[in-house]
Parts: sequence; structure tokens; C-alpha cells
Amino acid sequence: MVVVGCSTVTSGTAQVDQDAAPVYRASVSASIAASIASSSARESERQASLTRAAVQSSCETLSTTSVEAISKVNEYVDAYNNNSPGLGSKVDPAVDALNHSADAVSRSMSDALLPELRDAMNGWIDAARAVATAVAGRYGPDEFNPAVRRLNEAKTHALNLCDAAYRR
Repeated sequence: MVVVGCSTVTSGTAQVDQDAAPVYRASVSASIAASIASSSARESERQASLTRAAVQSSCETLSTTSVEAISKVNEYVDAYNNNSPGLGSKVDPAVDALNHSADAVSRSMSDALLPELRDAMNGWIDAARAVATAVAGRYGPDEFNPAVRRLNEAKTHALNLCDAAYRR
């Protein structure tokens, strides 16, 4: 085994090049600022991507699950209005579809969802559960109709916010 080494001792006193120091400091400062700006831009894009994914998830879930829920509620209302002997068979499907939609929308929400849209989704969830309770309890028109009106308003409001979020 062979070990080779070199050492040179330099004597003298270190001195700052007064002309180059300001340029060096400016270069370091510019480099730090560029790094911060780049990191900030990447983080902003990451957050925007998370928000887009959250909006898409919740909006698509509401859009798809609310169709069946409203369809089943309409079948229940038709049977109710026509004093149909099959009214009882329309209760569980309506209640199940409303609760399924509320559960699915709730699961689709994340912290990245825009706060106003999160509030609108929660409005749908609450309204869907209220109509499910009204259907299951076979509430009369004085209690049922306002609950359905809130459901329709909640859906319209949330989907309008979804449309606005997609256009951003």
C-alpha cells in the first residue's frame, strides 16, 4: 500500500478585496432571492393543483350523486301527490339516495377545497339529510316543501360555485 500526500504552508494575512466584496454580496443576495421566488412559485403551483383536484373531486361527486337523489325524491313526490298505494316503496330509495349523496360529497371534500365551496358542499349535505329525514318521517307539505326548496337552492349554489371555480 502506498500513501501519497502533499502539503504546502502559505504564509501571510488574509485580506478582503474591497472592490469585489459588494459584487459578491449582491450576487449572493440575488441568488437567495431567486431561490426563494422559485420555491414560492413552485409551492403556489402545488397549492393551485391541489385546489383544482379538490374542486374537481367534490363538484363531480355532487353533480353525479345529486341526479339520482333528486330523481328518487321526485318519484316519492309523484307517489305522494297521486296517493299511490306504492308510496311506501318510494321512501327507502329516496332516503338512501339522499344519504348516499351526502356521504359521498362529504368524503370527497378535502382541506384544499376553497372555503366558500366547502361551505356550499356542507349546505348540500345538510339539506340532503334534512330531506331524507322528511321523507323517512313522511312529513307533510308544510315541512317537506321548505326542506326540498333548501335542497334545490343548496345544489344550485354549490354547482354555480363549481362552474366559477372551473373557469379560474
